[in-house]
Amino acid sequence: MHIHIGGTRSGKPVKITASRQMTLTKILEEASEKKGMDVIGIIDAHSPEVQEELLDLLRSGAATELEDGGIAYKETLLLLGCEVEIKEKGRGEAHFLVYIPRLKEMQAFTYWLSTRCKNVHLSSQRIRATLKELQACVRELGGLLIPAHIFTPHKGLYGSCTDSMADVLDSTFIYAVELGLSANTAMADCLSELHEKTFLTNSDAHSLGKIGREYQAILMAKRSFAEWEKAIRRVDGRMVLVNYGLHPELGKYHQTACQGCQSLLVADATGRCPECGHKRVVRGVAARIEELADTKPGQHPAHRPPYVEQIPLEFIPGVGPRLLEKLYQTFGTQMDVLHRVNEEELAPVTGEKIASLIVKARAGELSVQKGGAGTYGKIVST
Repeated sequence: MHIHIGGTRSGKPVKITASRQMTLTKILEEASEKKGMDVIGIIDAHSPEVQEELLDLLRSGAATELEDGGIAYKETLLLLGCEVEIKEKGRGEAHFLVYIPRLKEMQAFTYWLSTRCKNVHLSSQRIRATLKELQACVRELGGLLIPAHIFTPHKGLYGSCTDSMADVLDSTFIYAVELGLSANTAMADCLSELHEKTFLTNSDAHSLGKIGREYQAILMAKRSFAEWEKAIRRVDGRMVLVNYGLHPELGKYHQTACQGCQSLLVADATGRCPECGHKRVVRGVAARIEELADTKPGQHPAHRPPYVEQIPLEFIPGVGPRLLEKLYQTFGTQMDVLHRVNEEELAPVTGEKIASLIVKARAGELSVQKGGAGTYGKIVST
């Protein structure tokens, strides 16, 4: 539900830090044919050139806009999204995800943005508006607003902006939050004000390979925006059934560390790293949650689904682009390889060692070196 577009068909950038291969069409093909995603969210659908490409897909019949919202492409439903940055007075920046049901409403949102940001063609722009003004606009357009990667030290709601959601927005109309790669359900439920919220585990993909590294299984009657919204709000029996999230220790902001030398030492009184002397100590997600926690670990609301820790294939030692392609050709999608194909079937394709690692990853039996200060964790042993 959080996939960035790197560039348009004409080569213009959208998300500056994303791969230029992340065009709308390539994302749709990757998600539908290689990753096995039933529903995806393109988070840069506000960009006018992206909308033009969408219109061409609709005109050609390659895609179809649904009456209940969303765009159908082959076996995948595309939901239209946008990521914006807001800086409330006296607070740090925070990112928010906006999901809009239909292209017409997204075009109206683009116009609203264009009067409040420097360059509406680019992703994750800071807008001249308050959070409550953004909420009002999104509600008027029939959309949903979801705080993004909420604990991340750089531009997460709790990591950068506030100690309490209610201090900066109307939390009664926030039905879900995105956990981010460095946190899981057990960690997030240590904050009681999040107990009523649906948790989303999204990939925040900046390259094709990152699509599907986090996702959720959702119970819906059919694929559409309206059904997805029901699941987010947990009404009429719709809901998130399982969160498949990155092992949080693999996340690049899980532990507090120095961005300069990766030291794990606590910053001194001046905020500098005791090891290298630079002011680059980045507070980790785990430490921030411990600071805000008001409930004990393990206390979950009744509606909270299981959280399955997932180690994407790209993190498995020995799995490179060639082997990935071979796995896709043999077994279909990454979802099949990660969760369904047994070890005996994998071994002839990957070799016994890698097949064993994939199966151990499913069972949570791999050792992890924790990530921090912008560096991903990694698998260190079996």
